Amino acid sequence: MPSLSFKSSVSVTHITTATTILSIDDVNFLIDPTFDKKGDFEQQGGFVLTKTDDPALGLEGLPVIHAVLLSHEDHIDNLDTYGRTMLNGRHVFTTPRTSPHAQFKITGTPTQHLPGGECTGFVLESPSFGVNEADGIPNVVYVSGDTVHIPELATELPKKYHVVVAFMNLGKAIAPLPTGPVQITMGGVQAAQLTRDIGAEKMVPLHFESWKHFTESGDDVRAELAADAAVKDKVVWVVPGEKTTVV
Repeated sequence: MPSLSFKSSVSVTHITTATTILSIDDVNFLIDPTFDKKGDFEQQGGFVLTKTDDPALGLEGLPVIHAVLLSHEDHIDNLDTYGRTMLNGRHVFTTPRTSPHAQFKITGTPTQHLPGGECTGFVLESPSFGVNEADGIPNVVYVSGDTVHIPELATELPKKYHVVVAFMNLGKAIAPLPTGPVQITMGGVQAAQLTRDIGAEKMVPLHFESWKHFTESGDDVRAELAADAAVKDKVVWVVPGEKTTVV
């Protein structure tokens, strides 16, 4: 059931891919900063990724950023040259450990991304979020990072947390590995399944545009999420460059 004790405001300004300003009350988190212009980029391992759109905002258009949530630092679509400048002098939360910031507790969550690489998602807790009245577990905001659907997320998250808002990276990205193509992010069907599994009240889809290695476009994602009767009314769609209130 929806948590009546959650009194915080959550808004989001999507910039590109997973790059998003997550504003919770008066604190601005920047997720996976990427600000390079469109073009071809050589990725670790020798293959080239093509970015098809410029970011909706440049560095000069950002508000004060209090902390960065970095899922992983070795993929150009999650951290690029201009994005790295956002790491200077700021609190950065990434693998392999988590740290509290101000009145937030930030915990890493499991992912399954590129084989052999490190990646993390995040759970954000705060005293102002309260606890869910039905089960007494903490209300949280969940950021998936780059991952496919895995049983550990589906079973463990709802045991520990009541997810008020989930930000999920989609696009059904495919990595062209020497051993064959590997899916490394969720598609719309997997995201709908995970939303149901963790009981999220709201889900914000991200990371499904601007790169050629994403095999599901915005139209694909919209159709798949709209087809899930249990999820379609939970989805909050965002427009790049525009601030959207989630709760």
